Amino acid sequence: MIGGVTSPTAPVATTGYPWPIETTRLSNGLRVVVSEDRTAPVVCVNLWYDVGSRHEPPGQTGFAHLFEHLMFEGSQHVKKTEHMKLVQGNGGSLNATTNPDRTNYFETMPSEHLELALWLEADRMGGLVPALTQETLDNQREVVKNERRQRYENVPYGDAWLRLLPLLYPQGHPYHHATIGSMEDLNAAALETFQAFHQQYYAPNNCVLTVVGDTTPAEVFALAEKYFGGIAAVPDIPAAPDGSLPGPAAEPAEETVTAEVPAPRIYLSYRTYPFGDPGYDAVTVLATVLGSGRGSRLYQRLADGARIAQPDYIGSYGVDLAHAPAPLIITATAKDGVPLETLEAGLADVVRSLIDEPVTEDELNRAKALLTTAWWRQVSTVGGRADTLGRYATQFGDPATAADRLSRWLAVTAEDVANAAAETLRPESRVTLRYLPESKDLPESKDPAEEKKDLAEEKDA
Repeated sequence: MIGGVTSPTAPVATTGYPWPIETTRLSNGLRVVVSEDRTAPVVCVNLWYDVGSRHEPPGQTGFAHLFEHLMFEGSQHVKKTEHMKLVQGNGGSLNATTNPDRTNYFETMPSEHLELALWLEADRMGGLVPALTQETLDNQREVVKNERRQRYENVPYGDAWLRLLPLLYPQGHPYHHATIGSMEDLNAAALETFQAFHQQYYAPNNCVLTVVGDTTPAEVFALAEKYFGGIAAVPDIPAAPDGSLPGPAAEPAEETVTAEVPAPRIYLSYRTYPFGDPGYDAVTVLATVLGSGRGSRLYQRLADGARIAQPDYIGSYGVDLAHAPAPLIITATAKDGVPLETLEAGLADVVRSLIDEPVTEDELNRAKALLTTAWWRQVSTVGGRADTLGRYATQFGDPATAADRLSRWLAVTAEDVANAAAETLRPESRVTLRYLPESKDLPESKDPAEEKKDLAEEKDA
């Protein structure tokens, strides 16, 4: 139900972040984070729900992502598709994403429409189930099927993530299956099962509401109380399955796929550390040294040097998952006429060099400059800042801990990188996925930078 009055906890001001942060918690458990910024007359409203594909029980894979779609299909007081029309018709933009760790909804609006955005989000938090019909469910199941075809099944190398996850994580692990889920599970579930999933996880005590921009904490706290305060908390929200693992894999895993791809491609992947762990900060710097841009070791040695890899299809990156050892993915695509075996041997040599050849001061400085640029680009907009604060509040309990991330990257030493490489890049821990072409003249594949944006995360629009 929407409405009613509860008593929030006293607001708390947080320091140590470049912008002011104040937080409160409503009596129904909703955490509210506000960062005032009067630079421009816009606000971003961002909700992180602590539910992603890692929470899905057997037989319900893909549910979190499907709800990302269903949440735009109408709620108790908002007609089907009206949420988008109201936001866009008032000069705003919106979207949503799902990954293994969470589901995220957000809109950026002229600040005069802050109240509208909060009302819309509250209505679909507390009022989606009464509006959810069999027709809507069936329609969105078909949308997800088409998304799977377009993003995974009909794109060269598109199913790499679907193949890597089962090789990286054992059966039963919460990261074993992809967020897109199983079409068989989605087709088999009844309307009542989906309604129960929403009622179980889409609760104020399972959510962080972050607002950044041209407003005040007092205004946001009052509006949050007005629109979210009457939504009842859900007791006993199920915890996600335990994602702990005893360390790097003890033996290698591999798969070779012959498919309609334009050239041989190799993916090497390793389980590392959870996002937020100091070891993962070192892995982030390691991945940047290894595979970010023309100054990286992969580019310098395989594209410019040996000339066995295509310059535009080479790279390495971590997938920032926080509740189990996150994957590091390294990839290269062969130039015309280069055998797969040659490319794989070259790729393995460059990876091994991170253990045998310590990173130089120039490499370290370059990586830190790239990470600094990426960090400030992320937080330079109200949308990026709201998402960052929501993430750190959800995953680490305090939005202000976001201020530590860049300083932790900058504190990584060459020794830290060497230690992380020695611990995680072992040949016996390696997952290898190979693609071999069976025909030519195919659609252009994505470069690794674009591919990284898609891995693990499903977008609604």
